[in-house]
Amino acid sequence: MAQAEHKLANGASHIDFQTSPEKYRHWKLAVEGEIATLSLDVDENAGLFEGYQLKLNSYDLGVDIELADAVRRLRFEYPQVKAVVMRSAKNRVFCAGANIRMLAGASHAHKVNFCKFTNETRNGIEDAAENSGIHFVCAINGTAAGGGYELALAAGHIMLVDDGTSAVSLPELPLLAVLPGTGGLTRVTDKRKVRRDLADVFCTKEEGIKGKRAVQWRLVDEVVPQTKLDARSVERARELAGTSKRANATVGIKLTPQTRKFSTDGIEYGLVNVAIDRTQRTATITITGPDAQPPGSVEAFVKSGADNWVLRAARELDDALLHLRNNEFEIGTLIFKTVGDIDILTAHNAFLGSNRSHWLIHEVTQLWKSVLKRIDVTSRSLVALIEPGSCFAGALAEIAFACDRSYMLIGQKDGDNKPPAVMALSGGNFGSFPMGNGITRLQTRFLADPSQVEKLAEKKGEKIDAEQAEELGLITFARDDIDWDDEVRMFIEERKSYSPDALTGMEANLRFAGPETMETKIFARLTAWQNWIFQRPNAVGEEGALRRYGSGQKAAFDLRRV
Repeated sequence: MAQAEHKLANGASHIDFQTSPEKYRHWKLAVEGEIATLSLDVDENAGLFEGYQLKLNSYDLGVDIELADAVRRLRFEYPQVKAVVMRSAKNRVFCAGANIRMLAGASHAHKVNFCKFTNETRNGIEDAAENSGIHFVCAINGTAAGGGYELALAAGHIMLVDDGTSAVSLPELPLLAVLPGTGGLTRVTDKRKVRRDLADVFCTKEEGIKGKRAVQWRLVDEVVPQTKLDARSVERARELAGTSKRANATVGIKLTPQTRKFSTDGIEYGLVNVAIDRTQRTATITITGPDAQPPGSVEAFVKSGADNWVLRAARELDDALLHLRNNEFEIGTLIFKTVGDIDILTAHNAFLGSNRSHWLIHEVTQLWKSVLKRIDVTSRSLVALIEPGSCFAGALAEIAFACDRSYMLIGQKDGDNKPPAVMALSGGNFGSFPMGNGITRLQTRFLADPSQVEKLAEKKGEKIDAEQAEELGLITFARDDIDWDDEVRMFIEERKSYSPDALTGMEANLRFAGPETMETKIFARLTAWQNWIFQRPNAVGEEGALRRYGSGQKAAFDLRRV
């Protein structure tokens, strides 16, 4: 299958990340009290692209889009759920992993973004367990190969049927000449703490590991007879639910569909607007702040549902980022702007901070954390333009801190009556939105002088003008109206002139200073190597393993170690 033929199967013009349970083709979500069940039942004829069938519960991006949606709905629509059983609805197979025909025919960009989104979805499962008390049990009833085992690795407890044939495996290296690129290597060693030598054997053993040896090697937590798997997985889920710290709320809020208008030059939501300049290869993302004071009570906040500003803005921004990542490959620079009343936004930040223990406000904060992380791992140049009339405060200030550069205008523009640009910090900037490295963006920014973060904490709620923001290190440059347009133009033209590959490598290296975590290893180390391997002839060349898989012909490798 040639890459040029790799077209969306549904005839759509772009990949859409918005879905809902009634539209699922691959997952079934069932909720009974504190326990939910996610059953993988892939429709082999419902691939996202043309040219392949999703046999043996193999998956493509469309399968993961549904999984990500289901996990998010469990957090917002089902606050009573404290444990989830992930299982297969097919006999004797859990999941055969990423569909190989899909990978062989996909463009390089799609393969890399597929791995990235799948990693983000697995991280979301782990985050739901750590920060929302939703524990995941994975019941493997047959083969769990490659990405299928990586899906299981996201769960906190893994069960494997002990029937002499069921096995877990990461066969990408011997079969496809690639890596288990959705976190498999890292989760095996860092999360499951499998010994390095045993991990080496495991990752080079096509048939995988079965039964009690899988337990001994720490690849799974227990083996269960086939006849007891369903009952034991629910029993274990109930045990874990008993340890959950999740609040005892009974009624959630519906994540209603988002209204969007796509055009050749961008996307219009309600609070987020994306304007694309194809000549400059830029996309300007403008976020509109709240236009009314926060609700008078938590009850009113809950009643507003998915329409409250803080949740709606996060969902719209997330959808916009995913659209740009997966459908606009030639856009090289994302320009972030905000408009609105910073006093009103600061009041919303204060409301969220004073009610952060409420389950819904907690989940909204966790969602903003994940959206900001999505910005961190975006393979585009990021710049924030803080202009008169903007409202970079709280979570929106985090966007500026996430950018590669930020410019703030001093005073007002000639002939413009908008108030001079100011920034404001809230309590959330000091712990609510950690990066993948486990610390805040301010802590990452001031690794050389941690005391600066303490000084900034004393300024919470204050309005900080451009010159003060530059002095405090919150922005890159403060510029007056005379220099503003030229400075911004030169930055954009400079970025446009550089190699996109080199920029991606530079930015990804610079964004994750500080501690290394399992998450940064996955995105910085594993994904970078998978990105490289996906371009090598040994994997994707005409005689490469990924192309020749299933043809009966062995791959022809270039044997030089480079």
